[in-house]
Amino acid sequence: MSVRRGAGGAAGEEPAVGEGAAGHAGARDGAVLRAHRILIGVCCAFALLSAVLVPLTLPLGWDELVYASRYSPYGPATPFSAPRTRGVPLLIAPVALWSDSVVLLRVWLTLLSTAALYLGFRPWLRVAYQPSVAPVAAALYGGLWITLFYASAAMPNHYTAMGAVGAVGLFVRSRQTPLTYAGVAAGVALATLMRPNDGFAIGLPLLLAALLVPAWRGRGRVTAVLGGLAAGALPWAVEAYVRFGGVRERLTEASEVQGDLRPLLSFAHHLTVMDGPLLCRPCDNDGIRPVAAEWWLLLSFLVAVGLWALRRGPAVGGGSGSGSGPAARQDRRQILRQDLRQPDGPRIPTIALPLLTALAIALPYLLLVPYAAPRFLLPTHALLAPTAALGLLTLLGHARAFRPRWAGVVVPGLVLGGHLAVQVLLAHGNATIQAGARGDWTRIAEALERHGVGNGSRSGSDTDDPCVLDGNTAVIPLAHVAGCAPGGSEGGSEGDPREPDALVLRRAAPPHWARDWPQHAVPGTYAPGWVIHVRP
Repeated sequence: MSVRRGAGGAAGEEPAVGEGAAGHAGARDGAVLRAHRILIGVCCAFALLSAVLVPLTLPLGWDELVYASRYSPYGPATPFSAPRTRGVPLLIAPVALWSDSVVLLRVWLTLLSTAALYLGFRPWLRVAYQPSVAPVAAALYGGLWITLFYASAAMPNHYTAMGAVGAVGLFVRSRQTPLTYAGVAAGVALATLMRPNDGFAIGLPLLLAALLVPAWRGRGRVTAVLGGLAAGALPWAVEAYVRFGGVRERLTEASEVQGDLRPLLSFAHHLTVMDGPLLCRPCDNDGIRPVAAEWWLLLSFLVAVGLWALRRGPAVGGGSGSGSGPAARQDRRQILRQDLRQPDGPRIPTIALPLLTALAIALPYLLLVPYAAPRFLLPTHALLAPTAALGLLTLLGHARAFRPRWAGVVVPGLVLGGHLAVQVLLAHGNATIQAGARGDWTRIAEALERHGVGNGSRSGSDTDDPCVLDGNTAVIPLAHVAGCAPGGSEGGSEGDPREPDALVLRRAAPPHWARDWPQHAVPGTYAPGWVIHVRP
């Protein structure tokens, strides 16, 4: 009597029907649980690292002052121009409504941004081609200096990015439930509330996918995306009619504020700002530093490897299961190949949708906006991160076969360590620059007060009207810190039309009508060259 051996079974045992599938499902669930724990650890590390590199005491920046001054503890209110939305004021309301503490506000925002990082990448634990893709993607995105710098900032871009990556991750799931539909709608709504242009750039590829991909057709996905867009855009549309006379009028004014949106090429500008400054406007005198551009090179390479891995289905990372013999290793490699070849949803659309959505968000900034800021492309980085993470895991899996074996550890370690070192130095360096530059606003306000301008009114004035401040740069934050109203040079149509009580100029001559005003250099500034001109 012959003895039969089943694949993976003991001598004389016939494997039960479905035993392989059950084992695969169990291994997959275990991998998801481990990846989930790692994702939580990545998010905690993100919060701690950002707090170390960017002090919680960092004064509020220009845009942050505009958003925070909607609330009385951070008054007086500054002009709220057409491009701005009410998303960030809503985020900071739980603290800004009752406290003017910058530290408390930054702690709150750090908690929010960390929670957003977790919620944005959590859907990819089961959608991605390997569960460990989710924490690695979160680490790649969260390790960027831009993300670390803005973790505690009252700025919209990180939340737009997390809304986008979370919505796409839920959208591509093959088994949709009311909860996943709600998640898609919430992600699109969050992105649109923060930045309506980004929200619609996210929504358009999702709607096209829901209409064109047979496996995704149905009212559920379409309704979720349209509902998210409507919910996020409603406050912006209402304000457009209340304050600007309509949607077209608001869009026109927003274009003017941003330097006249028009067809152009600003690819080089976005390369130059990868190491700062936070805003490059204009970018004519900024250059590209090769070290700072390493992320673009690394990202492109990892995405290419990730796409190759999805096409070839190689074994990535470590497998799960028992045994160390050739048969066990072959089984683990086969499981990994099956995971890669069978993502949760139609394969090609699932691979393509995050990449196409990332491109849809980036193109307006690269082709229409005449200036650059590194935060503009945060949603693009986030959407490319899962594919880049798969590329990194693929490379690490192949590196294990290197001979000598130490080379498979040292080489990737040096590359990733060098990348992280660059990002840490950039985050700390830009935080130091901003601390000095924002400290100048206080030093200038003190100098103005010594010469009778500031504290909300003009010294000797018979009215309670605030003083008016104008200048050639940073007028809005300078006026806010000094307790004045900004003049028309940067306040735009909402600037105070009265003659300014003082001009604050940096490396610029006063206009002809102010050439006889007494001028005083501001001592001890981080950026030299500040001079105040006080109306007699």
